[in-house]
Amino acid sequence: MNVSLTPEMERWVQQKVSSGFYTSASEVIREALRELFYRETLESKTLGNLRDALQTGCTAADRGELQEWTPAVTEELKMLARKRRQA
Repeated sequence: MNVSLTPEMERWVQQKVSSGFYTSASEVIREALRELFYRETLESKTLGNLRDALQTGCTAADRGELQEWTPAVTEELKMLARKRRQA
């Protein structure tokens, strides 16, 4: 497989190789592709999770299972978000 890079990208790849962290341009490209694959996979999963959560919420709303939004609910959500960030 042949890949064409812009001169700027080619310089960047060569700088990575020159740094000694990578032994070849192929290594740099493979690492970049792994990152891209990981990001796209993660984004896809996140989007799927958001769709599932939205569907769950819509279904609950259709059944009349709604909760009034209060300052206490806001504080509870903030606390849950802080816990997730720390984990």
